[in-house]
Amino acid sequence: MTPILIDAAYVAKVIPARRKDSHKRMNGTVCVVGGSRLYHGAPFLCAMGAMRSGIDLVFLAVPATIATPLRALSPDFIVIPLPDSKLTRGNVSKLMSWVPKVDTFAVGPGLGPQKPESLAQALNEMKGDGRSLVVDADALRPQVLPSIRNTKTVVTPHAKEFERLFGESLPEDLDARTKVVSNHAKKSGLTVLVKGPVDIISDGDTVAHNETHSPAMTVGGTGDVLTGITAGLLAKKVRPFEAACAAAFINGSAGFEASKELGLHIMASDVANQIANVMKKFDRLA
Repeated sequence: MTPILIDAAYVAKVIPARRKDSHKRMNGTVCVVGGSRLYHGAPFLCAMGAMRSGIDLVFLAVPATIATPLRALSPDFIVIPLPDSKLTRGNVSKLMSWVPKVDTFAVGPGLGPQKPESLAQALNEMKGDGRSLVVDADALRPQVLPSIRNTKTVVTPHAKEFERLFGESLPEDLDARTKVVSNHAKKSGLTVLVKGPVDIISDGDTVAHNETHSPAMTVGGTGDVLTGITAGLLAKKVRPFEAACAAAFINGSAGFEASKELGLHIMASDVANQIANVMKKFDRLA
């Protein structure tokens, strides 16, 4: 299949118009689940990406040990302290009772090692009631595939995470790499967004490439921002493949804009802070 090359015209068709009579929650809610003693920044950057995508509420579910510092970083997120850093059945049950009406869960940024069976159970519960998922980083384990197969889920691995998740390494050649990504998307019933110099997105039926990037985006955390944007677009009821495509374009464009200002010295938060400048050209009311 011939890949779509994602451009601004494609994204303009994907981003939904906002109703003039909108009220809170109408434009989407996201819950980011992640973080650990070592990694507090990843879930925060993911939450920034989600909020800047234009949704109404972002919940940030993190271990209690880092909840207070994250609350101090920003008043914009509703921080939920989880009793510990493991996604146990009890932890997930409490979380689901606190955020029963969330549209999308973004799971994995900074999460740290988990028991694969517990992770699979957690994702199985989070996908209930038609909710969509974005699965990234430490949550990308082969054991979770049966729980998320044929669902409204986007997985966002880099090359090594792709190999860990699907058991096959990615070739260097772009055409060959694209074929491998599409094959696994088809087999798993997932939308797969592989991050790289050229992002590859496929749902098994369609494939797209995103070339908006800056070499400065090798800095840690830009993938977490991408996960957040993807979750935000899913929460706006954009279809998984289109959400992944648009998110890749927006994230790459935001990185490019940040590097235009700061050169090769950007941080992931600089990328998040450029999302609004990239997306406002797509704003429209209905």
